[in-house]
Amino acid sequence: MRIVRDIDADIGEDSPPERVVGWLLQRFAGRRMVVTTGFGMEGCALMDMIARRGGTLPVLYLDTGFLFPETLRLRDRLAARYPALTFERRSTALTPEAQELRYGPELWTREPDTCCTLRKVEPMREALDDVDVWVTGLMRSQSPSRDDLRVVEWDWQYQLLKVNPLASWDRATVWEYVQRHDVPYNELHDRGYPTLGCTHCTLPVAGNVTGEYTREGRWQGRSKLECGLHQIAGRQMSA
Repeated sequence: MRIVRDIDADIGEDSPPERVVGWLLQRFAGRRMVVTTGFGMEGCALMDMIARRGGTLPVLYLDTGFLFPETLRLRDRLAARYPALTFERRSTALTPEAQELRYGPELWTREPDTCCTLRKVEPMREALDDVDVWVTGLMRSQSPSRDDLRVVEWDWQYQLLKVNPLASWDRATVWEYVQRHDVPYNELHDRGYPTLGCTHCTLPVAGNVTGEYTREGRWQGRSKLECGLHQIAGRQMSA
């Protein structure tokens, strides 16, 4: 689309994330812009960059009903650290109990894609319905399916502009930033969890240390690798 080509002339694929954040806050001032996070380390670093540049963006997070207690505690720590950011919970109206009655117990063990659609994809679609610009903490280094991730791109799934300031970074660079700026992060990263998801679909990875990233530990024992929140060129990616 023309708007993406025009914007690419201002921001390169290897532009420092801090520069991208400063640019987007100025370029899209007055537009409906939100940040989404699953409270992984990348999201925490991104929130710090936004707050340091005076951003007052809403931070949307999906409460699937199965988040780790540590994740919810981190949300509270971040809200206290960055009072200019507004943390907004989004969730399905389908409670875990109602889901069990309708689909049977432990749907995630039998039909994990259906569970992700119900508890993540559909609430996200509703949350982004009136949004113009979506800011994420996605990085190309996270998985082969993200190799084509651009700093600025059009999201066909949700029909909006998507900005990924950290696209050119990796977890080691994020970890260095977090330490340098004393950014709050999820304590589960120190216990071998490289990524954070729902309690029943996320396990620690043996030998993983803080500052290392891997997609192992998500939906272990299954071919499923993504939850479907993000799509690039028809390929689904997880948050």
